Amino acid sequence: MSVISSVLLLAQEQPAAPPTQVEAPSVTAIWPILIVLGAACVSVLLEALLPRHLRWSSQVVLSLLTIAGAGLALVIYLKDAPVKGEVVLNGTLVVDRPGLFLWGTLLALSLGAVLLIADRSVEPGGAFVASAAIRPGTIQDRAQVASTGMQTEVFPLTLFALGGMMTFCVANDLLTMFVALEVLSLPLYLMCGLARRRRLLSQEAAVKYFLLGAFASAFFLYGVALLYGYSGSVRMSDIASAAAGSDRSDTLLFAGMGLLVVGLLFKASVGPFHTWTPDVYQGAPTPVTAFMGACTKVAAFGGILRVLQVAFQSTQWEWRGVLWGVAIVSMVIGAVLGLTQTDVKRMIAYSSVAHAGFLLIGAIALTQKGLSGTLFYLLTYGFTTLAAFGVISLVRDSSGEATHLSQWAGLAKRSPLLAGVFTFLLLALAGIPLTSGFVGKFVVFEAALSDGMGPLVVIALIASAVAAFFYLRVIVLMYFSEPAADGPTVTVPGAFTTAAITLGVLVTLLLGVAPAFALDWAGSGAFAIQ
Repeated sequence: MSVISSVLLLAQEQPAAPPTQVEAPSVTAIWPILIVLGAACVSVLLEALLPRHLRWSSQVVLSLLTIAGAGLALVIYLKDAPVKGEVVLNGTLVVDRPGLFLWGTLLALSLGAVLLIADRSVEPGGAFVASAAIRPGTIQDRAQVASTGMQTEVFPLTLFALGGMMTFCVANDLLTMFVALEVLSLPLYLMCGLARRRRLLSQEAAVKYFLLGAFASAFFLYGVALLYGYSGSVRMSDIASAAAGSDRSDTLLFAGMGLLVVGLLFKASVGPFHTWTPDVYQGAPTPVTAFMGACTKVAAFGGILRVLQVAFQSTQWEWRGVLWGVAIVSMVIGAVLGLTQTDVKRMIAYSSVAHAGFLLIGAIALTQKGLSGTLFYLLTYGFTTLAAFGVISLVRDSSGEATHLSQWAGLAKRSPLLAGVFTFLLLALAGIPLTSGFVGKFVVFEAALSDGMGPLVVIALIASAVAAFFYLRVIVLMYFSEPAADGPTVTVPGAFTTAAITLGVLVTLLLGVAPAFALDWAGSGAFAIQ
């Protein structure tokens, strides 16, 4: 608490920005954030005031209307959005073209995630426990597995997390970024522990995520304090100015940057800061895993891109080699350890670590091509991951989801359609042509080559080939193995899950054959330095 107090005190003491840097507050620019956070507060009131039997339907309608309303506000603002960005709320937020692209990506992905969260047909009553206060393993706990109740507090938690992610992407100073980081993280810690089945595993995942996340937040905050000591400001443009022309010792600068980037890499599940990822992906309710795997990755890399390109671009020669090493470690860890996994969700978790390494290559390119390629990759990876976890939730046995690889043997004979959809998604994750995954890797690697990172691209291609093996292993298992007599069944999805999977598959296909629109939008502008 002493660190937090000192940072807040320092932030209050920092000199006011020049009048030319701060425009009059523009509510229009931040309507999408205001709609999401305002609806999250309304959602809390619904939980407190509505009878229990009305909560689920009300929360689902409110959540979907919120995302639609925020998306509409974003589209309206895009028509007249300044090319160079707009500073709002006394310089704490900057709404620029990359930020708007990230907002659109987050809203689109959160729509699919909310549909998965709201579904109550795959698991009777939903994937979430009816009462989280009941101790696992008790008679009451076993009884509530069969109930149709659902912990509907998950909906306001989802909206608060989404609002935090949207704020995180457009934060113009590190203190605002820290607050947004906590707003997006705390709801996720709670949501990870609300699984209806395997509750001990779910609660273990929540505790691990919370403890490791607290450490990462401490790193981030200490980094903010050191950077304030170096530059006298927490605003990114002021840090960039100090780094470009200051006669002070660079010890505080690089120590603060190192701690700050560690906190960001943790959120993005970049190896070796990925240790929470496999356990949390496996233990959390699958809809929450889909939400984290898609949206948190977008928000985290949005923050990484802004910090590197705005605050630390002038010092790239000092830190770029370190991030080269981090990207290589992440790709190797994800590709090699993914080969050893026997659980489908853990396999996708290590896949995300490898993809984080690929994304980091684009992030450290520090060119317009690198920025647009990374943004496009985030869009493609998010929809593919969302649909993949939707498919995983449909393969079930008497104890719930059947995630062990041996249980997926011969799945194509039980459900050819589901096996075909999952095969397409795995091929997209592997980067096979005519999928969005291929185009995403292509544009990122092209940007890296243009920026003189040929050796790193070669390592990335080798890691991609290694990672393709464990995707193909699942495909071979589904099509060329005999199903066990007592094997799992494939649940017929409800309307919500069907819509979420269909959305992910269609976007994965569309961005693989006609990516021009998304690429043009991703490359429509650079980060505003104000």
